[in-house]
Amino acid sequence: MDRNLTYVGIAAFGMINGLFNQLWLLFALLHVQILSPALLFGSAGLTLMFSSLMVSTATIILGGIPAALYERFVGAKDDSTDTSLWIWLAGTGLLTLPAAGNFLEFKL
Repeated sequence: MDRNLTYVGIAAFGMINGLFNQLWLLFALLHVQILSPALLFGSAGLTLMFSSLMVSTATIILGGIPAALYERFVGAKDDSTDTSLWIWLAGTGLLTLPAAGNFLEFKL
């Protein structure tokens, strides 16, 4: 299978989780409003988009931890192996499960 499709799947899971996971999005939104109100000019829309981006990025990073541990255990030296990419895809998929209901409700 093409490696690019795996990367697209990982990014899609991160995007879905960032947009539709209400719990983590609210958590990030509250912290962004408290910690950096002047960074986004006090705009609620910009703050919400930045919070969504933070949740998406955190999903991709946390989903990649098991894949990195697998690569360390196997001793992969160069590029990511196909198995580690599948582990990364599965990890982001599992993190996206709470947001899947909201995503399917919108019927995108």
